[in-house]
Amino acid sequence: MWHEGAACRELGSRLFFHPAGERGPDRARRDAAAKEVCALCPVQRDCLRHALEVEEPFGVWGGLTERERRGLMADEDGRPALPCTA
Repeated sequence: MWHEGAACRELGSRLFFHPAGERGPDRARRDAAAKEVCALCPVQRDCLRHALEVEEPFGVWGGLTERERRGLMADEDGRPALPCTA
């Protein structure tokens, strides 16, 4: 499966899922650090596609936070629209 090649595979979930009550600059720093891992990940697009397909409500997946994923628009068929990678 795609997750076997994920850059985060051995890092645990702490970096990618915020602890209860985390807000503001602390959350922004943790999200940014998670996104740095995602930016170098060979399966980033597959990870994002999975998170969108299952409507993952928490964490950084494929380089996007839950809020950023919610902001993606659905295409005409109701499927999540993936951002272009050129």
